[in-house]
Amino acid sequence: MRNSQAFSLIELMFAVAVVGVLALIAIPGYRGYIDRANTKKAMADLLTIEGAVTKYQTANFQYPPSLDALPSIPRTDPWGRAYVYLNIADGGHGIMGQVRKDKNLNPVNTDFDLYSLGKDGATAKPFTAKQSHDDVVRA
Repeated sequence: MRNSQAFSLIELMFAVAVVGVLALIAIPGYRGYIDRANTKKAMADLLTIEGAVTKYQTANFQYPPSLDALPSIPRTDPWGRAYVYLNIADGGHGIMGQVRKDKNLNPVNTDFDLYSLGKDGATAKPFTAKQSHDDVVRA
């Protein structure tokens, strides 16, 4: 018998199988971690934008017409979509049909709405709608 220094095919297949099982366990956990990190980043961005909107309102006695009026704020959420802003207080007639609503269809905010469309990029005005479940909302 020869003294073999190499791995056998069975040993290599076993090693590949172990790596595959570890990957199947690790990848969903990593994706969940990334989703949670993106949500927390969006929440922090919304707080920053909310502070800028409040500062604008204090200085100008009205809410900004759009987020473009605010300097140096995050413009896009972690998923690459623009944050959505709606001036409710200064919006005029018919604005209440566009605001975010809770499960009883009552408006969540009375001054301004600010939210991210979330991971799926879809939304609906009531929070109970399936498209709204991943939205990150100032409320």
